[in-house]
Amino acid sequence: MRYFEDQQDVRDWLEPLTYAEFWREVSTFDLRLQSKENCDGQIASGAIDEATVLRVLKGMVRMQVIDQQNLPPHDYVAPLSMH
Repeated sequence: MRYFEDQQDVRDWLEPLTYAEFWREVSTFDLRLQSKENCDGQIASGAIDEATVLRVLKGMVRMQVIDQQNLPPHDYVAPLSMH
């Protein structure tokens, strides 16, 4: 399983994943998701497109991983101009 420092790390990890990569990457986590077979079936039947399925799944994973690892928000302080 992969560990993250903050919530932005999870977003950065998920964002570039393709549909196939997504399933490989999340397999090590204990997550509550629809099965890949169910998602594949919905896509194949035309009930929903792959991009939408992937967007929803990534959102679910993001929320669950953030909760499981109790991750803080990304702590970013913008540089200040002194003039």
